[in-house]
Amino acid sequence: MFFLITKDFITLMMFSCLIAAPVALYFLWNWLQGYYYHISINPFVFVISAAGAILIALVTISFQAVKAALMNPIKSLRKE
Repeated sequence: MFFLITKDFITLMMFSCLIAAPVALYFLWNWLQGYYYHISINPFVFVISAAGAILIALVTISFQAVKAALMNPIKSLRKE
């Protein structure tokens, strides 16, 4: 059940991370060229940031799903 709810969000987040990583790498590389001492950009940083964003999305979705499951439907019908 949880997989059915989160499947669409996870695919969108993975797609956005795949688009954002090369763009961020390009801008970071150009920005670091302006400094005398520069470091190499490790692709592992992008993997960790994508995993962190997906984890935050999963936690947020799970809290909202639990909140919706425990809500009393009568209160919702009264407001409408």
